[in-house]
Amino acid sequence: MAMDAERRQAELIGQFSAQAAALSSAPQLAALVLEATSHPALFAFSELLTLPALSKLAGTQYASSLDVLRLFAYGTLKDYKSNSGSLPALLPDQIRKLKQLSVLTLAESTKILPYDQLMQELDVSNVRELEDFLINECMYSGIVRGKLDQLRRCFEVQFAAGRDLTPDQLNNMIDTLSDWLGTSDSLLHQIQEKIKWADTMSEVNKKHQKEFEDRVEEAKKSIKADNDLRGHDDFLSESGGIMDFEEDRIRPKRRRQPPA
Repeated sequence: MAMDAERRQAELIGQFSAQAAALSSAPQLAALVLEATSHPALFAFSELLTLPALSKLAGTQYASSLDVLRLFAYGTLKDYKSNSGSLPALLPDQIRKLKQLSVLTLAESTKILPYDQLMQELDVSNVRELEDFLINECMYSGIVRGKLDQLRRCFEVQFAAGRDLTPDQLNNMIDTLSDWLGTSDSLLHQIQEKIKWADTMSEVNKKHQKEFEDRVEEAKKSIKADNDLRGHDDFLSESGGIMDFEEDRIRPKRRRQPPA
């Protein structure tokens, strides 16, 4: 489902980008910003901010449309209220969208959102209105999933769609990824060195094993040679004893002379 939502966001951004490229007048581009920030299924706006066509709004009476687009990319309802004097009045659809984006911003920092905090951030006066908004405008739209805990008076977030990253957040993420990459390279180098050491030790062990086996084989051959030689000597010794016995048996015995 997350992949479908991301695909839908990409399709909408593509559509609005194509429309912006085809427009030339500031009023038309301002109307396009109003349409994009009111669209019920669009929740990513930073790519629209980078469109060359929208830069035509700068320095015109419609320049505040860029501020509105920037608000929807990075801001919250609370930010709008703090800067309402310098921004045009928002339509009800835009207010609802900004409240949805505010919930996503809160869910980035914690997964347990107290009702009191949500009511203050969303300008909601009672729990019933808050829970209806979370169910109908947030969970049914697919931007968040969670559990409403009336006993603890909080919303437990299980999933929340990500918002656009501010330039500072993007730079911090790049720095974090760079540090991670450096650490990973160092760790990989250490692993490679350990593998090289293990291979070297394996070769040394194989050499020692071969030397040991050769010594054992030489010892076996030496013992076999000694046994063969000892067996041959025993055979000759036994043969000599038989020959001596035979010689004694066949040698004529001298007769004893009678006493005179």
